Amino acid sequence: MRIVIAEDDLLLREGLALLLRAEEQDVVATTSNPADFLVAVDEYEPDVAIVDVRMPPTHTDEGIVAAVEARRRRPGLAVLVLSAYVEQAFATDLLATGGARLGYLLKERVGRVAEFMDALERVASGGTAIDPEVVAQLLARNRPDNRLSRLTPREHEVLALMAEGLGNTAISERLFVTEGAVSKHIRSIFAKLDLAPDDRADRRVTAVLHYLEGRRV
Repeated sequence: MRIVIAEDDLLLREGLALLLRAEEQDVVATTSNPADFLVAVDEYEPDVAIVDVRMPPTHTDEGIVAAVEARRRRPGLAVLVLSAYVEQAFATDLLATGGARLGYLLKERVGRVAEFMDALERVASGGTAIDPEVVAQLLARNRPDNRLSRLTPREHEVLALMAEGLGNTAISERLFVTEGAVSKHIRSIFAKLDLAPDDRADRRVTAVLHYLEGRRV
């Protein structure tokens, strides 16, 4: 997998590159600002971009803006966004675009190599990866969607893991249940959230959006 990194912190940028190369990934460029990042995307045509949310010059949302522009220039580019702390709106906004090939992780997750690589591979293969801490903080919010109150405790657990971007197999392993049981819970979640089969919408993403939106301030 060809990877471009956009991170203004030198130590983290070089540490990421070393980690990924040790995992036999092809880091084709490392950049410290949005302009150089976009040049690298044009030049190297990566499969995945790892992008810091806050970059020069204002350290607000330059990374997000650059990631959106990179995906415009290179449709299908997988983007894994890194942030120093939870910025919940970004997680919801990522999913609102459809969620495909997008991830949002806290920087501390990089040190947990197996988890970080799992998230990176999920994003690269077309999935979604949302940091568990983001999900946990959203879960603590007290403005639930009324439809969410219909779910059983186990269905809430399944939906929370779906919000992290886990597939049925990973959910079954995390909860120590069969994949068949997970599929049954997901069908029940769709029914209780009034999500009928519809080719125009991804019910899995829509269910997660209900979950996240129901817990935003």
